[in-house]
Formats: sequence, structure tokens, C-alpha cells
Amino acid sequence: MKLLIVGSDKVFAIENFYAKYFKELGLDVLQFNGQSDFFDFYKKNIFNKILFKLGLSFIYKKINSKFKETINIFLPDIIFIFKGMEIYPSTLKWAKRKGIKLVNYNPDNPFIFSGKGSGNSNITKSIDLYDLHFTYNKEIEKQLQEKHKTKTSYLPFACDVSEDLFNICNEQQEILKTCFLGNPDKQRAKFINKLAEKGIEIDLYGNNWNRFVKHENITIYNPIYEIEQWKVLRKYRVQLNLMRIHNLNSHNMRTFKIPGIGGLQVAPYTQEHVEFFKEGEEIFLYKNLDECVIKINYLLKLNKDSTDALRKKSREAIVNGKHTYKDRSIFVYEEMKKLLIHA
Repeated sequence: MKLLIVGSDKVFAIENFYAKYFKELGLDVLQFNGQSDFFDFYKKNIFNKILFKLGLSFIYKKINSKFKETINIFLPDIIFIFKGMEIYPSTLKWAKRKGIKLVNYNPDNPFIFSGKGSGNSNITKSIDLYDLHFTYNKEIEKQLQEKHKTKTSYLPFACDVSEDLFNICNEQQEILKTCFLGNPDKQRAKFINKLAEKGIEIDLYGNNWNRFVKHENITIYNPIYEIEQWKVLRKYRVQLNLMRIHNLNSHNMRTFKIPGIGGLQVAPYTQEHVEFFKEGEEIFLYKNLDECVIKINYLLKLNKDSTDALRKKSREAIVNGKHTYKDRSIFVYEEMKKLLIHA
């Protein structure tokens, strides 16, 4: 199978995990990093940003032209597009006419755009063009099936933490506080302010939190990346998880990253969280602010032996529960084989 992966090659991109494990499975894989090309252009200078916002930039046109050239040279059996904001529907139609199967995996909601980077008209207009949609959200899957009659497959997020990285982070000195790692929005800020008012000390890592929150129990730090992010996820006694508006009843990447590094997660009660983990052992769930405060205080008061046991269970839930990107890649590969067999 010749597989062309379309997305980003940045360090945070989950498509890198899929590319890695697809190659281990013996697929002929090529990555087309159209999303990276766009980000490099957009963030290069303020002039490029203004051109794009005014609709005067040719960056999408250049990306699509380059994409077609890549397809003509590589001749893939399947094109696996992550999100796809940069790819024109007309380009997808062109590829379909060549007999290439089109597969999409959108790590955001294709029906609710919660920010400028979460979607655009290329996403909306391309939904019906794909032969298969992978989605992390069961509610989105239902919408795709009922409104668009498209073939879908449920693909949750996952975690990829090596034993070496786990051991490095496991050596961090514990901070007996609550942490939230992520950027602000009004809903998150409102919840965190209320936690602080209830006496919860919380450290925030992200951009521009000082514009949203201010309380003596809240300390704000700059965003962190790569190994420093993993260390922070591990060293705090409590890691808070908050859903955004586009996945309130689902899960997010943090759902798996926190237990993957041995963190203790306090997260919203959703059916998917309940299905993934044992409540009270591998995850601690809340339905409202008061329950969240109770769960946080419970974990803060536990002795180290108890929390060490819980951290071990959290890590094992990822590895033994087959919630790694290697496991997800095997599943995706099997689904793609079916797509080619029934072509």
C-alpha cells in the first residue's frame, strides 16, 4: 500500500506518530506537509498575516499545486489527510478522478469552529468527498453518518510515551498543587477562577492567561513544549483537564497524555472518559464545580504511597489498554485495507 499523509511535520503533530508506525507495518509512506508550509508562511512576518487575512495571499494555491505534483510523482493508493484546511475541494475531486481513495482524520470538530485554526470552508465543503472519515468524537460520527451519509470509523486520541521519557519525568520532585496546561478561553477562565475562590491553588501554563484570570491562588507561567511539557504533566499532584466547546461530551488529547506520563487526572465526566478508564483509580471525574473541588482535595491529601500506586495504574491503563499511537495505527491500517478491498 502506498500512502500519502497530508498534514504537518511539526513536533506536536500526531500524524508523525502514524507515519512512523505505518512504516513499521511495511507501508510505503510519504508525508506532504502542507499545513507546515502554511504555518511557516503565516508566521514569517506581519505582512504575510495581513495578506492572508485580506484574501490576497496565494499560499493555498501554491500548496495545492505542490500537492498535485506530489500525487503525480508518488501515485498513492490512499491519501490520508489530517484536518485539511489547506486543501481545496477541487483538488480532492481531481485526486478522486485518478482512482485514489481519500481518508480524513480531523482532530477538531468539522461542524463547530472554536477558533481560527480549527476549521474553514475547505473543511466544510470537502466532507462529502472522502471515502472514509475517522473521528475522535462519537457525536461527530453520528452527525457524519446521518447528515452526510459518509463512511466513518471511531478513532480516539492516544499517547506515545517511551519508557525512557517516562523514567526521566518520573524523577521529578512532586509539586503538591493543581496544574492546568493549555490556553485560555472564557469558559475555562470562569471555571478556574471559581476553583481559586474555593481555595484551590492552581498553576497555569499557557498564552495570555493574565488577560482572563486574577486571584491570589492562581500562578501563571509561559507555555511549555516537548520534554518540559511532559515533566510538568508528571510532577504536579493533580492535573486538571477541561473540555472545549467542540468536545464537551467527548475527550481530548490531554485525556491520554496525562495518564500516559503517570499523571493524576481530574477531568469532566463524559461517557467516553468512563469507557476509557476506571473512575477513582485511573481517572477522577467531576460533573460540577463542587465535585471537582472534592476530587482535587482528595488527591492532595493522599500519602505518597497511595499516589504512586494510582500513577502506576494510570500509566498501565494506556499501555495495557492499547491506547498508544502504535495501537491506533494498526487499527487504521486494517480499516484502510478494507477500503481498498471493497474498491
